[in-house]
Amino acid sequence: MGKIIAITGGNRGIGKAIAEFFAQNGCCVAVSSRSPKNNQLVRGIIHFQMDVRKREEQDQFVAFVLKSFGTLDVFINCAGNSRWRPIEKIEEDFAEEIIETNLMGTLWGCAAASQVMKNGGTIINISSLAGKRGSVNNSAYCAAKFGVNGITQALAKELGPRGIRVNAVCPVYVQTPYILKSLEEKASPAQGQSVPEYLKTFAQTQTALGRLPTEKEVAKVVYFLSSSEASAITGQCINVDCGVFPQ
Repeated sequence: MGKIIAITGGNRGIGKAIAEFFAQNGCCVAVSSRSPKNNQLVRGIIHFQMDVRKREEQDQFVAFVLKSFGTLDVFINCAGNSRWRPIEKIEEDFAEEIIETNLMGTLWGCAAASQVMKNGGTIINISSLAGKRGSVNNSAYCAAKFGVNGITQALAKELGPRGIRVNAVCPVYVQTPYILKSLEEKASPAQGQSVPEYLKTFAQTQTALGRLPTEKEVAKVVYFLSSSEASAITGQCINVDCGVFPQ
């Protein structure tokens, strides 16, 4: 493709897999994260340290990409966090962290990217199956991801006249170190049981294919949506869930 790609949250997990897949397919890739650069990233991927919750830092990230590569073709909002907590135990700090990172971080990323994108640009938001249906002890996260899907649909209409496409990808569980750790929380769906056993049972009983998607499978969907092969696709929130929630 040879395109210029910017990815928030590209230092680990799904974001890292997306960054590396694009880089391996000839793209110039910049990633951002709150943490310092992950030295395990594929060589050639550049890194910018920032907090997606701060609009001015999102603008600085985009400026960094332009300074490094001269333009911006694809912006991927992947920074996020997933936590479970019963509604009566949700405190303001907890809710703000979830909403500001997942929802506002996506909004500010879209705002920064749309300022500089030209005709043919693409924004892809990494949402979640939790943005399609509610689940126990997950109200804050579901609210944020439903909001991400709303942003996706609204901006597809708003930016479409400029030739900019906006889509979202909604994975179910992807076995990254972060989600495995999150599922260890008492309020998570695993409910204190072995996380690998919980995920194995979930895959067997809840998916159509009897397995969960991989990071690379999510990356391939994102890659497709960014390509000219998907030139007629915008405003869509596409499940990558091995058939958990057929639509």
